[in-house]
Amino acid sequence: MAAAGAAFPRQPGRRAGHDHLAADPGNQPQAARPVLRAALYGYAFNPQRRRSGAPDPGTASALAWLERASLPVGQLSDPRVIRAALDGLCARLDGSAAAANTIGGQRAVFHGALGYAVELGLLPANPLGLVHWHAPRAAVAVSPAAVASPAQVRAILDQVTCERPELAAFFGCLYYAALRPEEAVALRSDDLILPARGRGTIILTAACPRTGTAWANTGTPYEPRGLKHRADGAIRVVPIPPVLARMLRRHLRQFGAAADGRLFPGTRGGMLSESVYGRAWHAARHAALSPALAATPLARRPYDLRHAALSLWLNATGEPAEVAARAGNSARVLYEVYLHCTDRQEDTVSQQIEDALDTDATVTPSSRCGKASGYTNRRRHPRPCPLSVREPVPGPAHGPRPPGPNSPQHRTQAPATTSVSAAQKASEAVPAKAGQ
Repeated sequence: MAAAGAAFPRQPGRRAGHDHLAADPGNQPQAARPVLRAALYGYAFNPQRRRSGAPDPGTASALAWLERASLPVGQLSDPRVIRAALDGLCARLDGSAAAANTIGGQRAVFHGALGYAVELGLLPANPLGLVHWHAPRAAVAVSPAAVASPAQVRAILDQVTCERPELAAFFGCLYYAALRPEEAVALRSDDLILPARGRGTIILTAACPRTGTAWANTGTPYEPRGLKHRADGAIRVVPIPPVLARMLRRHLRQFGAAADGRLFPGTRGGMLSESVYGRAWHAARHAALSPALAATPLARRPYDLRHAALSLWLNATGEPAEVAARAGNSARVLYEVYLHCTDRQEDTVSQQIEDALDTDATVTPSSRCGKASGYTNRRRHPRPCPLSVREPVPGPAHGPRPPGPNSPQHRTQAPATTSVSAAQKASEAVPAKAGQ
């Protein structure tokens, strides 16, 4: 199911005044689905392709079928239609279940399309709130099985240096500076502060993710942008260790930079593509690791170098705010993503639990008798009860403040009196008489 109404309002052959939602009527042939997908993504949903001219006959035929098999957008006010559309987001093109991340992304696009329909006056309000439907939760935490140790990363980087030396510093930026790949491909020589020795600094100013030629305004598969989750013009300062500073200095001496200052250009001078550095990483990884390790998820993708770096930083420093600032994430996202990759706190808590279990095992059975205030052998004993109800009880350090002079309690509070029993008066009178 795909929103096709406002996506191509000027498509030739559409009936004026009919905005529709394309649906799968059930009798659609399985083999026709790739054709319909190509027609939608290749023409109907692509503004540049629509502006370039009329579709080819095959695409026009597929779009005409979608026109006949569409529901009016106004029917989305029916919760049953909304639920059917949301359920359709959970299936892939072959009918199998889609991944949770895919479903979440498609729901966000669907929500945006319905919001646009509200803006155009086709719907009174966004109807997604009519049904109680929740997308499957995606697993955001990184698996520890994918996080490589420093020794394993060094072994793979050494293999990259032997096979593709021009890419060694690129992968070094992903690990030693925790850069995203789209940040590393956009890195320029002016972004580096490299002293003769010691630590250096990278000042990130831009990223260049791959979006596809059909969806970019540059005519290339890459589109320069600002840093992820940052305003345009924002920068991020990343201190780098001496090992990466040496790799970058050696890279500049051996390979220099492109005409526009980029450190890692492609083979033909353009942007470094994912396929190029992906093949180089996979070849070096299989050569450096044993067959058993190479068959595991350990450092399977170049992006896993960033995961390994941030896991190492968190375990080594225990400073999530500083690590998040260097990584370009929030501390909350850092904790969610690397929850299972931090072992220092886990070991401490486990040891404390074991110590408590060992201490409890040495207690004799007679001392295990419980009281209202707890066991007799616990370390922190309850505060003793006051001897008199009128005697003031010391409060905690951060307890409620006493009432002020203008408080009603302060105005009506009577002065504290001390009650003395008759036996206590008699005992005090006996020494007095003896003295006389």
